[in-house]
Amino acid sequence: MPKSLNLNRVQTAAVTAAKAVGKAMRRDLNIPKRANEVTQHDIKLELDVKSQAMIEGRLRAAFPGIPLLGEEGITGDPASEFRWVVDPIDGTVNFAYSIPHACVSIALQGRCAKGKADYEDGYNTLVGVVYDPFCDELWTATRGQPARLNGKPTRVSDRRLLREAVVSIGFAKSAENIDATLPCFIGLVHKIRKIRIMGAAALALTYTATGRFEAYIERGVRLWDIAAGGLIVECSGGKFEHHALSTDYAYRMLASNGRLHRKFVLPN
Repeated sequence: MPKSLNLNRVQTAAVTAAKAVGKAMRRDLNIPKRANEVTQHDIKLELDVKSQAMIEGRLRAAFPGIPLLGEEGITGDPASEFRWVVDPIDGTVNFAYSIPHACVSIALQGRCAKGKADYEDGYNTLVGVVYDPFCDELWTATRGQPARLNGKPTRVSDRRLLREAVVSIGFAKSAENIDATLPCFIGLVHKIRKIRIMGAAALALTYTATGRFEAYIERGVRLWDIAAGGLIVECSGGKFEHHALSTDYAYRMLASNGRLHRKFVLPN
């Protein structure tokens, strides 16, 4: 395993992989989908598995030996010096219902010295890529540099008044997470301009980074949903707060434009 990586090459490889899966998503949006698993609040598609395999193949060809931690499984040791964190189709239920609001999320994380890591298991996100194939919008970020949307720098909104805010809230699929989030929803709905529940965590983060939302709140979201988008928020001047839950790679999180951050409360 290399001691350092060329992060420009990392970003290029992630963009190439994300766009390859995005092409398949556009092709298959309006055709019947084959589901591998269906629960009350979630759907796992055959294309999810195929998409992660496609991403893994392309990333492994560019950077052999780096493990991958994804929604559809883990390859290699997720406690290695570097790891890819991948959600091959974020917003799967939308996509399964032919709703064109879904994306590909790819991040590279690196292990850090004790006390310097953003995530509780000792990692920082170094590169983040989120691609919405339906709007052809590509967000990219490299740690310490400005985030970009289709190559142009992006910034969070300047709004400072809660009553002017548009906020996204996600309801993760378990009953526990739904019950914990409802008080947050009820507490906000009369204070802000609008609440949006759009069903793709990575896009809620990039929309916050781009100033379309003032904040995004969710409990029970997974690492692969937030690793890339969280970095994009931070590199756009926003604030990204997350706290690990007891289950593996699950978090409660709040992303905001920073100016309104203290006005929001994370679900317990």
